[in-house]
Amino acid sequence: MKAKRIKNSLASQVSKKSKKSVKSQINKEKKEAGDYKGNFDLITSTGSTDLDLAITGEVTPEGGLPAGILVELFGPNSSGKTVLLLEMGGYLQRNGGDYFFNDPEGRLDKGFAKQFGFNLDKDKVKEPDTVTQVFKNFRSWKPVENGKVHGFLIDSLAALSTNMEMDNDDGDKMGGRRGKEYSEGFRKSCREIKKNNYLMLASNQIRDSFAPVGEKFSTTGGKAVGFYASVRLRLFAPEKIRTKEKKIGKKMVKKTVGTKVKVEVYKNSCDVAYRTAHIYIMNGYGIDDIRANLQYVKDYTNNTTYQVRDIKLDVSLDKACQMVEQQNLEGKLKKEVIELWHMIEDKFKIERKPKKR
Repeated sequence: MKAKRIKNSLASQVSKKSKKSVKSQINKEKKEAGDYKGNFDLITSTGSTDLDLAITGEVTPEGGLPAGILVELFGPNSSGKTVLLLEMGGYLQRNGGDYFFNDPEGRLDKGFAKQFGFNLDKDKVKEPDTVTQVFKNFRSWKPVENGKVHGFLIDSLAALSTNMEMDNDDGDKMGGRRGKEYSEGFRKSCREIKKNNYLMLASNQIRDSFAPVGEKFSTTGGKAVGFYASVRLRLFAPEKIRTKEKKIGKKMVKKTVGTKVKVEVYKNSCDVAYRTAHIYIMNGYGIDDIRANLQYVKDYTNNTTYQVRDIKLDVSLDKACQMVEQQNLEGKLKKEVIELWHMIEDKFKIERKPKKR
């Protein structure tokens, strides 16, 4: 409650202070309150304004991921987990951070990574077979200390095996060995992640669970990943984004040009859990934040067309995206979404006196 009162008192000062000073003050006072959940002076964007706000919008004006934490992204196949990892890796790199990419599936494509501004160096990409090898890579990784956020990426946890499974014809009959290795690895690494302001970003698969009670899904690796992760993002099955019909010869043709994915902040030690956001992943382009922001504004206002502030664009989302780029309205559009998001959140706040104890 003390940390919440601190946050509420600071919220009214946003217009009077710079964003940087507000974030510094929030971070300082949260530490004093004994509620340190990441370094909010060093923020990494997911590439989506809506998702950044869903993760930590109540703590820092533009949201995003604070440094010094483990983040798990889990969901079904083709739901955008690798896309989000690459988007965040590219952000870290553009902002002066270093990275180490673990690719146990051996499917990482350099050309695909470039769509997200992520230029991969073969010396910083390894294809480990086991959980043990991943954490060995982490212990031997020594990025330059330059005050920037460095990322240790794993895609994916589900593809990793154990020495017992690899070396024994009978495998791990009893099961659970991999979970124990994850538990030991994260337990040894969590303090290093925090101390060095690293971001450990890991994707994971979702599996059906037939337990009679509780969630009807589980993730691989036992309980350790969920326990040590400060933020867990659940991605849902994507919706196809298709073009309008166009006449090609004598036929009317539609094409799938991307996907829309719902993301739930399933666990959040940094802010509020269970907020949701939508990301748009366009073929050959990556995460389309312009498209998402235009749709967000239209959904939560009385606008009958896509527009930025009072600038009307078009009834077609594709054309509106092009007009935003042509008129350099990206910054204004993002700012409008941030203001609208905070206004909506404020409407649902219930003012209460501090609980008497």
